[in-house]
Amino acid sequence: MITAQRSSSGSSLSPRSPSSQPYLSVSVTDPVKLGNGVQSYISYRVITKTNFPDYQGPEKIVIRRYSDFIWLHDRLFEKYKGVFIPPLPEKSTVEKFRFSAEFIELRRQALDIFVNRIASHNELQQSEDLRTFLQADEETMERLRAYETGIFTKKPTDFMQIFKDVQTKVSDVILGKEKPVEESNPEYEKLKHYIFELENHLAEAQKHAYRLVKRHREMGQSLSDFGKAAKLLGACEGESLGKAFSDLGTKSETLSARLQKEAHQLLMNFEEPLKDYVRAVQSIKATIVERANAFRHQCELAETIKLKEINLDKLMLTRSDKVGEAEIEYNELKTEGEEATRSFETMVRMMNEEIVRFQDQKTLDIGVAFHEFAKGQARLANSMADAWRSLLPKLEACSS
Repeated sequence: MITAQRSSSGSSLSPRSPSSQPYLSVSVTDPVKLGNGVQSYISYRVITKTNFPDYQGPEKIVIRRYSDFIWLHDRLFEKYKGVFIPPLPEKSTVEKFRFSAEFIELRRQALDIFVNRIASHNELQQSEDLRTFLQADEETMERLRAYETGIFTKKPTDFMQIFKDVQTKVSDVILGKEKPVEESNPEYEKLKHYIFELENHLAEAQKHAYRLVKRHREMGQSLSDFGKAAKLLGACEGESLGKAFSDLGTKSETLSARLQKEAHQLLMNFEEPLKDYVRAVQSIKATIVERANAFRHQCELAETIKLKEINLDKLMLTRSDKVGEAEIEYNELKTEGEEATRSFETMVRMMNEEIVRFQDQKTLDIGVAFHEFAKGQARLANSMADAWRSLLPKLEACSS
């Protein structure tokens, strides 16, 4: 169990606990643009501090790019069936957004959260791939990226179609009886319903959070433009009225800056956490797809085993010379079927544990996001009210 303190951005900080306690602290920092044109990309400094015995030392600094994070994500997804692998931020293909300061910071923060969620997970923190990601030199990582392609190279639309296909109830005739290819137990149905509902509601909340950010920015720009116009108007008036208009313009520009700052805080502390949980739900859906595939594989093996058993019985009755070969094939297939059943049961158990962990963490994170939202709105409303209130005596004197 890791004992490390975490910042509000998701990064692990240096633990205050005794050095004898295991800890793994990771920071994604210092984004730098490298290359030119379509070949350009952002590199990040990944700093690891740990006392885990399997690591090379107490501190390691490596340089990573976005595709390295994709490699880590895909490796974990392939190896840890039933675990909800933390989501990655989406990749922007639009040049003007891809290298904007705001986009770079948003991605850095999201990547920091991604790797720290892995480092704080009881299962994933033991991963050999995580150790490689945090310690290997850049040439090694480049070779590993070149050799492997993960499931998340699929487009999101492809993933949605896969999930819809899995959801469809399909039946197959197995020895004259129809058996479902997909699970139909109540707990599984409840999980799927919850995930679909949660995704819809989170996406709706994130959409409106985006609109709030946009509205703050537009209002800030409008106040800035109005402030400039009020100053120019004041320059045309007499001393008393001109001074009042000039003060109005200055105050408007000041409030514009506050609105723009609050819009940025709203983006980082409210909209982005909601967007992150939308991605997290999509990651859970990918795990549900894997579970459905495992169940289908288990059913297919069970059908084949029964057919092989019937065939073996027939051969034994006829005293065929193919009995030995058929028996070996049947036993091998039976072993494979037992392994598939164990794997599926492990996946179900892991998912049951993961959904509880996910709900607890979601309650905490979303609670913090909404609290930050309310604090920001209260702070903004108070500052704007105070600013306008301070102007009232001067404007009243002019109007009288």
